[in-house]
Amino acid sequence: MTKAFHSSGDVIADRRAGYAKMLAEGGDHTAAADLMSQALEITPDWAAGWDLMGAYAEKAGDVSAAISAWRHLEALDDEGVFGAGLKLAAHGAGVAANGTAVSYVEALFDQYAPQFEHALVDRLGYRVPEMLDEMVSQEMARLGIAGFARALDLGCGTGLMGERLRGKTEHLEGIDVSAAMIAETARKGIYDVLQKAELVAALTARRADADLVTAADVFIYCGAIQPVLAALVPALQPGGLAAFSLEAHDGPEALFLRPSLRYAHGVEPTRDALVLAGLDILRFETAVLRFDRGAPITGMLIVVRKPALALAAANAPTAMSRPD
Repeated sequence: MTKAFHSSGDVIADRRAGYAKMLAEGGDHTAAADLMSQALEITPDWAAGWDLMGAYAEKAGDVSAAISAWRHLEALDDEGVFGAGLKLAAHGAGVAANGTAVSYVEALFDQYAPQFEHALVDRLGYRVPEMLDEMVSQEMARLGIAGFARALDLGCGTGLMGERLRGKTEHLEGIDVSAAMIAETARKGIYDVLQKAELVAALTARRADADLVTAADVFIYCGAIQPVLAALVPALQPGGLAAFSLEAHDGPEALFLRPSLRYAHGVEPTRDALVLAGLDILRFETAVLRFDRGAPITGMLIVVRKPALALAAANAPTAMSRPD
């Protein structure tokens, strides 16, 4: 993460780190890593310094030095704010923990909030809310749905998805793990309710009260899709819709952690997970979600529906069909 010019507490170390930052911004990551190494000799317990050291070494192509830096970082960062465990796992030097790395994601988006929309929409060609909204509109027309009573926007961020949902629902709630993102979107007055929470915990705390749930580029930070679906399905009313995106990969694995520290999901394993969760697949499309360092990121755009009648209820014997 680049959140980090936290002071080391030592003037000389900070000065060297400052020079390293200037070198890195000029593209000389090898020299930047060398200067950070000198700074860390002075302040070996500086977590943010080890994070910078890992980033510079990785960009210089010295993966072994980056892994060494992240191991130091992991030992110093008890809360996981810098995502050292994810970085190690993404480079084959560790195993990612199950579920969302909450402290890392929260810190990432707290830092990212002020420039979030400019970076995504203007620089990276981000169109996921627009594409999901169009798919939801098409399904509303096909199913004869005039509007929703209660919609829930997971990972609401600065409200890019919520802006499109506002005219479709009587009550719109946004949930995000980042307080800074919540503060940014609160200024827009889009949502009726905003909640700072981790999404699986938030979903688990409610029962069958939403008839639309959206998650634009959110589950890519959550790891395996099955636990998310296990929390999502009970939160939906019977007949309710969910629309969300995932980054995709073509390998056999159900899940793959990219160096970006975002998860990519396998296309067929994702289809299987949706069916096993008891959801009807209404739309399942692949598209370019954004660009990352000039490369297109392909993903899945999905709209599913919770069956209007639970299978158990539909198959339950009635009083008339019970044997005497």
